[in-house]
Amino acid sequence: MTEKVYNVLFLCTGNSARSVMAEALVTILGKGRYKGFSAGSKPGGTVNPFAIEQIKQFQPDYPTGSMRSKSWDEFAAADAPKMDLIITVCDNAAGEVCPFWPGRPATAHWGFEDPAAAEGSDEEKRTAFAKIFKQIHKKISAFADLDIGLMDYATIQKSIKEIGKEPV
Repeated sequence: MTEKVYNVLFLCTGNSARSVMAEALVTILGKGRYKGFSAGSKPGGTVNPFAIEQIKQFQPDYPTGSMRSKSWDEFAAADAPKMDLIITVCDNAAGEVCPFWPGRPATAHWGFEDPAAAEGSDEEKRTAFAKIFKQIHKKISAFADLDIGLMDYATIQKSIKEIGKEPV
């Protein structure tokens, strides 16, 4: 019998940095138990190269070539993959009215500063991205340690909300 793979959608406004890094990290750290997706309420159209750089530094062979900035509407469509969990990673997206998600996905908010808003030299921007990548990594590591296959919906919901409240 094969273990269920849980689909996890990370939402942010622009879908260029935090949600993209979270998508990659949950797929990597989930070791086949989780498949990450990301989207935005107002996608900017491109993935920030500093986000890709962080992913590649962490996992050089992770397939970033097909990563793109996309609308969350894609995941509300009838033919979209069914999401088991939906996590907002920016405060703006958490406050927006989301589309109707098919099924009954567990939801939580894990707020992170926007590294794409960092100003200064490329090194200063890299530092901002590295800081947020590390924070996302910490929360996703805690999430990946959960055995959600043994949990009921209410326990999953409570657990992922608690992870969101943990200091970064």
